[in-house]
Amino acid sequence: MEKNRKPSVLVVDDDHMMREMLKLILHSDDYQVLGEAANGKTAIALCASLKPGLVLLDINMPEMDGLQALEEICKVSPATKVMMVSAEATMDKVKESIGKGAAGFIVKPLNAASVLGKIENCFNKRG
Repeated sequence: MEKNRKPSVLVVDDDHMMREMLKLILHSDDYQVLGEAANGKTAIALCASLKPGLVLLDINMPEMDGLQALEEICKVSPATKVMMVSAEATMDKVKESIGKGAAGFIVKPLNAASVLGKIENCFNKRG
């Protein structure tokens, strides 16, 4: 990734208002939102075709939840970083997410500065 270029992002949440809020936060800091999905199955298909730099992935969704989708996204687009976004931030959920390949965890309700800070930290980590 170029020094000043922001990663492209796919926003995945079954709640339309939550997707809109995430997109507003991302656009406020010049991130390019490639697309959005309301469930894990659609997210996997979009990741396979769009190869986003980052996926913001809700855990609790219909059809396929975020934890199931996380494993598949890591297979179809291994260079994509995935950050889980959930109100269910128990230590077990966080550990399970990281264990399955998530690069970080954003806790709902959303705070714009916190969301952007966590994304920044995710891309500044090495290794």
